[in-house]
Amino acid sequence: MDIIAGIFEYRFLTNALLASILSGLVCGIIGTYIVARRTVFLSGGITHASFGGIGIAYYFGANPILGAAIFAVLSALGIEWVSDREKMREDSAIGIMWSVGMAVGIIFIYMTPGYVPNLMSFLFGNILTVTGGDLAALGILAAVLVTVFSVAWHQIVFAAFDRQFARSRGVPVSFISYAMAVLVALAIVFSIKTVGIVLLISLLTLPAVIANIFTKSYGRITVWAVMFGIIGNIAGLVISYYMNIPAGAATIFVLALTLIIVKLLPLSGKSARAKQ
Repeated sequence: MDIIAGIFEYRFLTNALLASILSGLVCGIIGTYIVARRTVFLSGGITHASFGGIGIAYYFGANPILGAAIFAVLSALGIEWVSDREKMREDSAIGIMWSVGMAVGIIFIYMTPGYVPNLMSFLFGNILTVTGGDLAALGILAAVLVTVFSVAWHQIVFAAFDRQFARSRGVPVSFISYAMAVLVALAIVFSIKTVGIVLLISLLTLPAVIANIFTKSYGRITVWAVMFGIIGNIAGLVISYYMNIPAGAATIFVLALTLIIVKLLPLSGKSARAKQ
């Protein structure tokens, strides 16, 4: 069966395609901010900390994605608060939250009475399990991100590149940092089913890194990162369909291979300098 015919015939394939597009858009926008601010490790910490929320939600019989969202947002705000007040080094806070979140998730899952659920779809992703509710959450978040970045573009860029200069210009850096921490956490949680907790950090960073090879403009990087994210997701979905392998792993492989090929192109460095 051809995948195009299957998309129109089967709801789960339609949902997978829409999730590929929306998660590519969300991760492209958020990933550019993360790479620009050099907080890739932060996104990894939030991603793994969200596993604690999944475990707690399973224990209490709640929606695991909701549990992950709450835990991820609280973790992101906690890390931002600790680092902002210099009570602890940011990398130390991230490392602690990373391991504690995973430990809490494992403990609560094994404390759950009865059958221990299969968590492979959360750890490594399963885009075919995306529901209408997941798509709605991704769609709303995508709309919020587009709106926020359209309205407060310059302030966000200032806060990402030079916080001290931004403060001297009257930009509410602390508010922007906390708000972006929440958006990063939500982007991570709502994209978990696409590639999973383990591989999500790559979906956030690879598209922006690839785009950064061609241009140094934050705006252009964002646009190109969104395009690479969407194309990578769709390519991974198609490859997984025909080769019967996980779509998340296929997506990251495609993006990583693209990065290697682009880095080897002799014109990539000249192109980046020309577009500055």
